[in-house]
Amino acid sequence: MISPLAYIHPEAQIGENVEIGPFVYIDKNVVIGDNNIIMPNVNILYGARIGNNNRIFPGAVIGAIPQDLKFKGEETTAEIGDNNTIRENVTINRGTAAKGKTVVGSNNLLMEGVHVAHDAIIGNGCIIGNSTKFAGEIIIDDYSIISASVLMHQFCRVGGYGMIQGGSRFSKDIPPFIIAGRDPIAYCGINIVGLRRRGFSNELIENIHNAYRIIYNSGKNTAEALEQVKQEVPMSKEIEYIISFIENSQRGIIR
Repeated sequence: MISPLAYIHPEAQIGENVEIGPFVYIDKNVVIGDNNIIMPNVNILYGARIGNNNRIFPGAVIGAIPQDLKFKGEETTAEIGDNNTIRENVTINRGTAAKGKTVVGSNNLLMEGVHVAHDAIIGNGCIIGNSTKFAGEIIIDDYSIISASVLMHQFCRVGGYGMIQGGSRFSKDIPPFIIAGRDPIAYCGINIVGLRRRGFSNELIENIHNAYRIIYNSGKNTAEALEQVKQEVPMSKEIEYIISFIENSQRGIIR
């Protein structure tokens, strides 16, 4: 299961039933779980932590030092969960002193050429399109779909269950459950098809839609719109998520 042409540092910890192809480089201070497939020419560097049942395609680099001039060699990690598909030439840098780790959760698909910078946090069940680039300290919530060639500014957050159009670039937060696109990027409605696929009821979808009608179409400022949402839209964990996301946004939301 391990090619004789692979290099594995004697201090690296490798789980059971791991397939490692030729010309793979695995550094010290690396922990790899069970049932992973690591294809040829993958580099897994110092500080990488990889769970179980992942497929890592040729040319991927996990755990390289941050592309951040403030990094001074501190002990940090790049942590990957379970059941991820990491396609060709994906790069996932480890953290800095800011958060100490970069995290990619479980059940994600990162397509070819995706870059995940230092201290980023990607949730679970996300699909990230080809050549999309995430700057440092961003957050992607669960079940996000981010199309190809998207550029995401540092410190931004993307809410869960939404979809971002290919080629978009943004420097503000994108709330949950919506479709974002156009140039410049803007709110384009809620992700109705995606929400139905995830089992959201018609009533809940309508409540989410009504919340965003108020937020984006009422003509009120954000604080006033959120107060109206609290008064007029039946409360649920999804509506609370929208309100909390926007109230806690550090960069403001896209319009």
